[in-house]
Amino acid sequence: MKTKSNLYRKEKYYGYLFILPPVLGFLIFALFPALYSLWGSFTDWDGLGRMDFIGLANYKELLADEQFHKALFNTFYLMLGIPVGLALALMLALSLNRGKFGTTTFRVIYYVPVISSLAAISILWQWAYNGDYGLVNQFLEIFGIEGPNWLANKHTVKPAIIIMTVWKGLGYSMLLYLAALQSVPRSYYEAADLDGANALQKLRHITWPMVQPVTFFIVVTSIIGGSQIFTEINIMTPTGGTEYSSATVVFYVWQKAFGNLQMGYASAMAAVLGLFIFVVTLIQFKLDKSSDNHD
Repeated sequence: MKTKSNLYRKEKYYGYLFILPPVLGFLIFALFPALYSLWGSFTDWDGLGRMDFIGLANYKELLADEQFHKALFNTFYLMLGIPVGLALALMLALSLNRGKFGTTTFRVIYYVPVISSLAAISILWQWAYNGDYGLVNQFLEIFGIEGPNWLANKHTVKPAIIIMTVWKGLGYSMLLYLAALQSVPRSYYEAADLDGANALQKLRHITWPMVQPVTFFIVVTSIIGGSQIFTEINIMTPTGGTEYSSATVVFYVWQKAFGNLQMGYASAMAAVLGLFIFVVTLIQFKLDKSSDNHD
């Protein structure tokens, strides 16, 4: 009995040793910087000198900052691509789930953008959107349409970026949906066929409920990722676009922190963004839980 107790104690210690690196990594590289940044949001720190406490002055300034309001609006606007991406990914997954010839090839083709460098993808699309020699406008010329200078036009820059981000993440969402579809028991569809259900009824009453957990996961992660979009904006529109039409919150945080050395003010924006992400994620979890209880 004593030997068994010693063995159990050793296993417990080894278990703690295994989880120690990720816990330390989280404390050192995530929790401590987050708390330090939160404290910095109440100071006028420039990132180099001393941190003088100024209370809620940074947060009050945010309320009257028009550029912050624009960046916040742009961030929300770019998230309109999330439902579009979900719908396209589900349609692609339904098509590939039929098991026709070439399914594996198409699966690889759709997934290539996901594993490609985001910086390289952004440069590629920047060239494609060029108003003079871009591939997008050259394609439109075939149909007699004169395309705009997509990234330099305040009316087209956000839709252009949405198209790029949807294309970039489509393969990831599609693969998740495909895995979910392949786990649905065939007996459900066979029973529906016996009852005379059509394709739309099977999609509504079998397919959609079965892939709902995947949809929840994609929506939550997409909102978190969409709130932090930066690389695409920094490369495709390095100045934030015409009249700041493409700047996002993270882009504005970066400008203030490293361009203007207003680290305290940038920390206040980061705190507001973090609170937004937390609240939206919490609401999503509550909605998903209430949906499960209703079912």
